[in-house]
Amino acid sequence: FGRSSMLTLSAAAALAYSPTVAAPHARTSAASVSSRASAPRLGLLQKLGLRRGARFADDLGLPCVDECAVASYPNLPPSVHPGVVTGQALVDLLQHAKENRYAIPAVNCVTSSSVNTCLEAARKADAPIIIQFSSGGSQFYAGKGLDNTDYKAAIAGAVSGAYHVRAMAEQYGVPVILHTDHCAKNLLPWLDGMLAASERYYAAHREPLFSSHMIDLSEEPLEENIDICVEYLQRMAKLDMLLEMELGITGGEEDGVDNEDANPEDLYSKPEEIWQVYEKLSAVPNGRFTVAAAFGNVHGVYAPGNVKLDPEILGNAQTFIADKVSSSDAKPVSFVFHGGSGSDLKDIKQAIDYGVVKMNIDTDTQWSYWDGIRAYYKKYEPYLNSQIGNPDGADKPNKKFYDPRMPVRSAEETTVARLGQCFSDLNCVDVF
Repeated sequence: FGRSSMLTLSAAAALAYSPTVAAPHARTSAASVSSRASAPRLGLLQKLGLRRGARFADDLGLPCVDECAVASYPNLPPSVHPGVVTGQALVDLLQHAKENRYAIPAVNCVTSSSVNTCLEAARKADAPIIIQFSSGGSQFYAGKGLDNTDYKAAIAGAVSGAYHVRAMAEQYGVPVILHTDHCAKNLLPWLDGMLAASERYYAAHREPLFSSHMIDLSEEPLEENIDICVEYLQRMAKLDMLLEMELGITGGEEDGVDNEDANPEDLYSKPEEIWQVYEKLSAVPNGRFTVAAAFGNVHGVYAPGNVKLDPEILGNAQTFIADKVSSSDAKPVSFVFHGGSGSDLKDIKQAIDYGVVKMNIDTDTQWSYWDGIRAYYKKYEPYLNSQIGNPDGADKPNKKFYDPRMPVRSAEETTVARLGQCFSDLNCVDVF
């Protein structure tokens, strides 16, 4: 699979904190257990009788208990464990997704609350999740009050988010791919900073801080796109990281990247172009990558029927490349699905059948988060207009209603529910 495609994530700033070196994770295979309903599996450690070696939680003095202490999962490859997965474990997880026809939701996060929401949803679904940061999201994570000259704030925010994800993913007992989203040519210094952080982390832990990074040079000439991706993949391969590259343009607008007026031809990749990418990136020693090919994808939200997807492009590319490399694997490429909001469910399912292993989710979770806040305000509006005085009495305090934790938790609950639908749509339920 190292010769196939996968995703990649760069690591962050040279200022990254490096905790005490942990002992290597123990990997143990597990006997199968009976599947359960949608509620999270409690006491999985006791059921399986397993224990994993030292890890990030131990460094923090927060040893995991119950299912987060499990060494591996009954229905996943033995290398896949609770917490951030990198290297071979990441390869094995994505290959498992492709072979079993499910895609892993990749959710853009901007705060610790949105990260925790993703982890809660994954735990309820008994499924892996991809937590990813964009450049703008990383800057927001650091705080908009910080100077972002030379992307310093974005680098610091991504690194901070990465450490938060590493600390909490193990506590929730779910496997997480830690990724960064669209990195255009002008954002490469942001990627360089994250890679520097991963290099420092790798020196201490023998694994990168991030699992993978995305480079999006789809607006550049194809040859330049490929050449720069090869250059970065060579650097990332030394850290056992995966690269996600974009081929063709995803329409619409996201995080300041506006392709609303893109040439319709550019929204659909050609098999020959995907082969060019596959051939060049496969030649990188230890190179692992995924391909975000364009098949009509559009960022943003649109009424059903307005997004014209053509998943057959992915199927045709798989056949074309399998013939080129004389592969017994009918799906040699691991594809990524961007801009899925408003897509017909049958197109999503078909794309998964053709080798999509990751689907980005942002617009829908942005709305669900806001919807939770909006619903909370509407429900408790009479208690949110002043510090004192409400329908229960002119001298009654309102502190428990305007406590920020209340509307934020409401937002988390509505987003967990929305992500539950996403996991179901992507066949990514009860994967453990």
